[in-house]
Amino acid sequence: MNSIHVIPVEGLVPYAAGLAWQRDLARAKIAGGLQEDLVLLLEHEPVLTLGRGARATSVVAPQEIRDVAGVEIVEVERGGDVTYHGPGQLVGYPILDLNRWKRDLHWYLRQLEQTLIDALHGVGLRAFRYPQYTGVWVGDESARSAAGLADGRVRKIASIGVHVSRWVTWHGFALNVTDEPLRNFGLIVPCGIDSVRMTTLESEGVPHGLEAVRSAVGFGLGRAFGCSVHVAPSVRVGEHPIFDAATVLST
Repeated sequence: MNSIHVIPVEGLVPYAAGLAWQRDLARAKIAGGLQEDLVLLLEHEPVLTLGRGARATSVVAPQEIRDVAGVEIVEVERGGDVTYHGPGQLVGYPILDLNRWKRDLHWYLRQLEQTLIDALHGVGLRAFRYPQYTGVWVGDESARSAAGLADGRVRKIASIGVHVSRWVTWHGFALNVTDEPLRNFGLIVPCGIDSVRMTTLESEGVPHGLEAVRSAVGFGLGRAFGCSVHVAPSVRVGEHPIFDAATVLST
């Protein structure tokens, strides 16, 4: 049976550090130097990331507003449009070799969605897919339409954007836990979806701490991917983290 090692990261991680971290791990895996499949779970300092499909019109706040909010912009190699990461949001970066799982990007995206659907079910919130958009949604499943988006009957609670090279994955998902991220989603058109309303566990009336949500995501990974999940001890990173996967996984 395949296995996934979950590595929780404590503290707010600067986006540049987290990006360098996952790129280094992906390169190590592609080169054959990292055998384990990993998922990093962390919180970022405030940042807007622009995927390969980002439109200029998706960032609606001018530079001076973003400066006041303390939110930088970073262009990245993942798919999708613009999204926000920041405190109160659990970000997951799977570093997986899909040669061991299934060489199918659509399958992989659906498994990430299912991971979060199962995780949310585990903390008491029903969630579902929206066929036209990658991600995870809550609200009235029967209202999955332009009207349902516009009036807020369907709300987005998690975003997904990935990159794959030689069937090794990085980037991943962002699950909104507390209401803190909501004010900065107003800087953008989230994921480039007009009229989308972002939501959180807190806004949906099922507040949980990040530790409980991390545990639920571990459960969701095991269920969606049909594998064993091993949770490593938490690690803390500074601005320029040096990650030794073998050391962490052996402790």
